Amino acid sequence: MLSCNMVSMRVNGVDLGVESFGRDEDPLLLLVGGTTMLSWPDSLCERLAAAGRRVVRYDLRDSGGSTTRDPENPTYDLRDLAEDAAGLVSALGAQTAHLGGIGVGGMVAQLAALDHPQSISALTLMSTRPVAPGPVDDDLPDHDHTVMSRLFSRPPPDWVDRRAVTDYAADGATLLGNDPDQARALAGRIWDRTPTQETAVHEANQLGIVFSRLDCSPRWRERLGKLRIPTLVVHGRVDPFFPVGNGEALAAAIPGADLLIQDGMGTLLPDDATGEVARAMLAL
Repeated sequence: MLSCNMVSMRVNGVDLGVESFGRDEDPLLLLVGGTTMLSWPDSLCERLAAAGRRVVRYDLRDSGGSTTRDPENPTYDLRDLAEDAAGLVSALGAQTAHLGGIGVGGMVAQLAALDHPQSISALTLMSTRPVAPGPVDDDLPDHDHTVMSRLFSRPPPDWVDRRAVTDYAADGATLLGNDPDQARALAGRIWDRTPTQETAVHEANQLGIVFSRLDCSPRWRERLGKLRIPTLVVHGRVDPFFPVGNGEALAAAIPGADLLIQDGMGTLLPDDATGEVARAMLAL
């Protein structure tokens, strides 16, 4: 019988919010959150668990149900987040895991696979790129500046007002290539899971702004050719935040990586695409 439960686990001196789907005895598929763990849709987690995987999604530090201190001034770096991922594999009682990362979580997953190869047996990298937040390499497409300008020129909501936050998310969804109803529902769930009424924490959970403040040095793109594990790269063709050329370059950098482009996908994985993505993940 499949089960789903949420707990907090102590790893590397921090508490990480963790949600599990499936049977503890099945092979571990660990999913690194984007803005929060909810970046990985329930329907995808459920499909993977039904196919015989122990699916665990978790919140990065300063997001969701994990330890939150000061999202505007993180005292850790990207390597610490990669160590969290590897440490969580061990804390969950597994030798290795298929590791999935979405958005900045995809950067965490790349580093975890490079720095902790004994813990990672396969990779799924979704809506991400092979360089850190900030300026991109000349051969990579940057954020769509027209879209970003329109998106961030809107007056921000009152981040502690749930209705205002969900309206704001729905209003910006089309610009990001997403379904407004999906974006509204996701923003509401993120808001409900935020364990404080502090404005900065709500804003960080909704926008993931903490990740733009992380120290991500040194570069890792040049090391990706050393990976020798099955890898799937998933990217939305209409993603304006990390345009699809980033996914194409990432797949080209990792030997033998499979590239799955979703034509109707922006920054969020639509529910109607989770079946195809689950099948591709299970094939690794």
